[in-house]
Amino acid sequence: MTNKHLIISTSNDLLRIAASHILYISSDGNYCNFFQTGGEMRLVTYQLGQIERMIAAQLPELSQNFVRIGKSLIINLNFVYYIHVPKQQLILVDNQQNRYTLSASKEALKALKELIEGDNL
Repeated sequence: MTNKHLIISTSNDLLRIAASHILYISSDGNYCNFFQTGGEMRLVTYQLGQIERMIAAQLPELSQNFVRIGKSLIINLNFVYYIHVPKQQLILVDNQQNRYTLSASKEALKALKELIEGDNL
């Protein structure tokens, strides 16, 4: 991954985050949490759909790495380690071998599994 950054600006602050450091983004209503490699987390006052559009606009050549999973998650495909559809479990592993266990719907995980399998054929 190249050293591209996603810039999220509000009236009070600016977040400049390297795309290669974004593990996943989780939504909680009008807020999103950015989870980064190394365990760093940052809360921003944007909805997930807005973040999705920012990624598409600011990181067009990398946007295919970021996939929306269900209503409340965007994940970076580069960190997907394990998918278990029946248990509704998704594990991401960062560069320091930290593990992040997420849950998502069976339908979302099945679609993610098929997407990754399709990329490797």
